[in-house]
Amino acid sequence: MNFLRGVMGGPSAGPQPSGAETIQKLCDRVASSTLLDDRRDAVRALKSLSKKYRLEVGIQAMEHLIHVLQTDRSDSEIIGYALDTLYNVISNDLEEEEQEENLPKQVDDLGSQFTEIFIKQQENVTLLLTLVEEFDFHVRWPGVKLLTSLLKQQGPQVQQIILVSPMGVSRLMDLLADSREVIRNDGVLLLQQLTKSNAAIQKIVAFENAFERLLDIITEEGNSDGGIVVEDCLLLLQNLLKNNNSNQNFFKEGSYIQRMKPWFEVGDDNCGWSAQKVTNLHLMLQLVRVLVSPTNPPGATSSCQKAMFQCGLLQQLCTILMATGVPADILTETINTVSEVIRGCQINQDYFASVNAPSNPPRPAIVVLLMSMVNERQPFVLRCAVLYCFQCFLYKNQKGQGEIVSTLLPSTIDGNSVSAGQLLCGGLFSTDSLSNWYAAVALAHALQENATLKEQLLRVQLATSIGNPPVSLLQQCTNILSQGDKIDRRGSKVQTRVGLLMLLCTWLSNCSIAVTHFLHNPANIPFLTGQIAENLGEEEQLVQGLCALLLGISIYYNDNSLENYRKEKLKQLIEKRIGRENFIEKLGFISKHELHSRAAQKPQPSFSSPDHVMFDHEFTKLVKELEGVISKAIYKSSEEDKKEEEVKKTLEQHDNIVTHYKKVIREQDQELEELKQQVNTLRSQNEQLQATVTQQVSQIQQHKDQYNLLKVQLGKDAQHHNSHGETFQVNGIQLEEVSKLKEELEEWKNKYELLQGQLREKDSVIEKLKSSQLEMGTTEQSSQTSKSGSLELSNELQKELETLRSRIQLQSTEISKLQTENQKLQLMNTAADPVLGESGATAARNPEVEGRLLQEVKELKSEVKALSEEKASLKQYLDSSNSTVAILQDQKSKLQQEVAESKKEQDDLLVLLADQDQKLSALKNKLKELGEPVEDEDDIESGDQGDDDEDGEDEEQD
Repeated sequence: MNFLRGVMGGPSAGPQPSGAETIQKLCDRVASSTLLDDRRDAVRALKSLSKKYRLEVGIQAMEHLIHVLQTDRSDSEIIGYALDTLYNVISNDLEEEEQEENLPKQVDDLGSQFTEIFIKQQENVTLLLTLVEEFDFHVRWPGVKLLTSLLKQQGPQVQQIILVSPMGVSRLMDLLADSREVIRNDGVLLLQQLTKSNAAIQKIVAFENAFERLLDIITEEGNSDGGIVVEDCLLLLQNLLKNNNSNQNFFKEGSYIQRMKPWFEVGDDNCGWSAQKVTNLHLMLQLVRVLVSPTNPPGATSSCQKAMFQCGLLQQLCTILMATGVPADILTETINTVSEVIRGCQINQDYFASVNAPSNPPRPAIVVLLMSMVNERQPFVLRCAVLYCFQCFLYKNQKGQGEIVSTLLPSTIDGNSVSAGQLLCGGLFSTDSLSNWYAAVALAHALQENATLKEQLLRVQLATSIGNPPVSLLQQCTNILSQGDKIDRRGSKVQTRVGLLMLLCTWLSNCSIAVTHFLHNPANIPFLTGQIAENLGEEEQLVQGLCALLLGISIYYNDNSLENYRKEKLKQLIEKRIGRENFIEKLGFISKHELHSRAAQKPQPSFSSPDHVMFDHEFTKLVKELEGVISKAIYKSSEEDKKEEEVKKTLEQHDNIVTHYKKVIREQDQELEELKQQVNTLRSQNEQLQATVTQQVSQIQQHKDQYNLLKVQLGKDAQHHNSHGETFQVNGIQLEEVSKLKEELEEWKNKYELLQGQLREKDSVIEKLKSSQLEMGTTEQSSQTSKSGSLELSNELQKELETLRSRIQLQSTEISKLQTENQKLQLMNTAADPVLGESGATAARNPEVEGRLLQEVKELKSEVKALSEEKASLKQYLDSSNSTVAILQDQKSKLQQEVAESKKEQDDLLVLLADQDQKLSALKNKLKELGEPVEDEDDIESGDQGDDDEDGEDEEQD
């Protein structure tokens, strides 16, 4: 205890040991003590010294502390002290007290060095992962903090160790489900460090249900009104989704976009937003932008955009856009977010065009935003955001482009309301150079890749001043360009000229009619050549390059319709006044400029200051496309131009021929399809017809075979008739067979008569039975005898009935055989008719035989009919006899019951007689005892015998 007092700063006798010596003693104690309490006290002392003596504790105690973590797992207290000590050594975060006391700061890389020592043995990190699994607060929390610190110091190395360790990421994901908020919140911070710049870990975390858990935490904490925990969750979500297409797809497929909608439900009262709410909402908007970023694959972005429209998220963002009292930075970020949600998605662009601001009268949201863009009093970043929104609205949206340009055309101008076209013209000719640039770039986007609108915009006429004739928009732009130095403007004059030159280059490119209109003004070409030829400063070099580009477009897209400004003459002008090399050098100023390369990186206009506003992203693409072709066009001779024109004409002709043949091929394809369908239908019909034909052929073949057979048989019959006149055969049936059939019929008739006689006898027997039943005896003995007799008779009757049934069945089968044979005869007769018709000579020879046969067949038919009728009557008679048998059986059962009852009565009488005998014998014995004379048993027996004899005689008489 005295030792501990010395360590902890308590009073002790003698000189105080130095910090390094104390730490050494404590380390020795941790290493050598056998008692757990001593080791725990030593580790606690090291923890208290670790902040002040970070270097000494780290060098001397780290190995011992790791050993404690390995060996003393059972004691959570000592493990907690060891983890806290390691955290103090490795972490670079200084305590507030130390900062206030202005203590000397540790070297920045001290933490990373200790981290390197700790993770040199990968088992240490694996051990730490197992400790984080412990539920004990004193172990889990310091373990989470230490692991977070390790990831901060040596992120990639620690990430790799965790990635290869079994279930490493899954163990850390369990922290989000901890019921203790401190551990859960620190778990979010740990996962933030773990998922930084590691796509593999990001995927594992996402598939471990991270999105569901994080969104639940954000909802529990109050969405945008939540505290710093919401901010941490949003930062983690950004780590998981940014530049990770797999996770973005998983987020969309899991319907998590729908759960983002409540984040942006802002009330009417938007005053007094807390700084945390602004931060949270800013991160939420950035998260939406991550899903629809232009750098994502087009398919993934498009599907997310559609999902945001379907779930109402875009509508919610537009509500914030038009709301009042929203902080400026949130409004700016909302505009940028809406821009990317609608960019290139027709459904979303159409919806955005229909949004109106809540003003009186209501104005379209596009008009309200353009008013902010051309208003120089609005914040710079807000104006840039509005320009980006306008560009995204027009991106791949020809319908939207047409609506914007239509507001500039004379027929659609409405004097009562402000239109988008009027605002753009107002900004284009404003005295604010930044407004000029914004309006020029916005108008250039309305013409992007749309040749028809470029031609339509040539019709726009502007009234510059009262009394003067109207001037075309193209002419006014060139006038401002040439008089740019004379007009007093706010801001950079270079910006105005750069903006107008970009608009003119976009307008004239790929539109020869616009080039002709531009060249029609005689002042334009001298102005351009004059600008390019001068040797001006660095600021003006950019304008020179753009003028060279515009002049090159005027040459490349020139259709030679103006005699004075043909391609060849313009080239000669460049060679005389500027020089080809000088012209190409000036043209190269554009792509070499720093601001040009910065604008080419991403579509969103992001400028650090208003002075850097020079280039538009889409214009950089145009420069890249035209720079090479213009350079080639300048060096080409007139002959080459002629050849090129001829080639172009031939190509056009070839294209026309190709288009014509394409149409012909399409028509032929349609005809082919129709013919194929017809062929298919005809094939099916043909198959059906072939099937019917084969069936008919087989039937014909069968008929032929039958005909041949009959013919052969008739031939044989004729021969047989000639040899044996008596046995004539017709249709394969001999007269002998007919006689046999007659004999069989006679036999059956006899059998039938016998059966009828037997049935009559049975009827008489049944009648006798009925009469005997009526005359049944009065006494019990006579009834028994009659019952037994009736039973015997009924049994005999049943047997006879069964025999009768079997005979009748045999008879019916024989009759059916006869009927089938008769039918065969009839069929053969009918089949033989045509053959007989063909062989008329044979039939004519034997008319008598044919007549006799027909008569016999008719007689046979009538006999068969009679037999069937007799069979039916026999069946009826059998049914009636069956019913009588059933009645007799019922009577038999009743008689059996009566016999059983009489037997019972006899048994009872016998019992009574036995009792009476016993009583008589007892009385006799008593009489004997009393001395009364009693007859002997022998006398009684003899008397009894005499009685019995009399009874027997009576019975015999009966």
